[in-house]
Amino acid sequence: MGKLTETPAVETGNDEIGSATMRTAETLLRVLPMALCVVALVIMLKDSQSNDYGSLSYSDLGAFRYLVHASGVCAGYSLLSAVVAAMPRPSTISRAWAFFILDQLLTYIILAAAAISTEVVYLAYKGNTATTWSETCGSFSGFCRKATASIAITFVVTLCYAGLSLISSYRLFSKYDAPIAFNTNKGIIEVSTFNPSP
Repeated sequence: MGKLTETPAVETGNDEIGSATMRTAETLLRVLPMALCVVALVIMLKDSQSNDYGSLSYSDLGAFRYLVHASGVCAGYSLLSAVVAAMPRPSTISRAWAFFILDQLLTYIILAAAAISTEVVYLAYKGNTATTWSETCGSFSGFCRKATASIAITFVVTLCYAGLSLISSYRLFSKYDAPIAFNTNKGIIEVSTFNPSP
């Protein structure tokens, strides 16, 4: 297998300004999901209701507990990654790979939390006659409204992480040279994944 070569970075005065602007934008994009995760977490933690039918809390449902834990992990990661991204130091391959892998991982973790919780809220609103689950939101409407708000915020967090994943993907893969394309004698263009030796 061929060798990937790192493209050397030459920074001029304009590149430094662009780099600082990009670093500021990325830092702000990393702080935004932290704030949203904390808001979603607090709403879900305070989500409980008692009435004549009984009491219901987020801790009674595994999907909501997972949402709380995932939001906490994402908020912590967002804070740490914002601090690292704000530091004005050159981006290395290992740093780019770390951001790429962690951004991807956290995107899928928070997406899974939002999707699972959405299914639970859907069943709470609609019920399921096949499994004899009744509509819970008729009796616990306040609980359902708070859960829905927390899940909606979590989907916004998922969009933020998807954007961060795109940025970290670009930063990582722009460090590598493009594959070399060459024409064959049949008029077909082939792209090799390695640099052919002369």
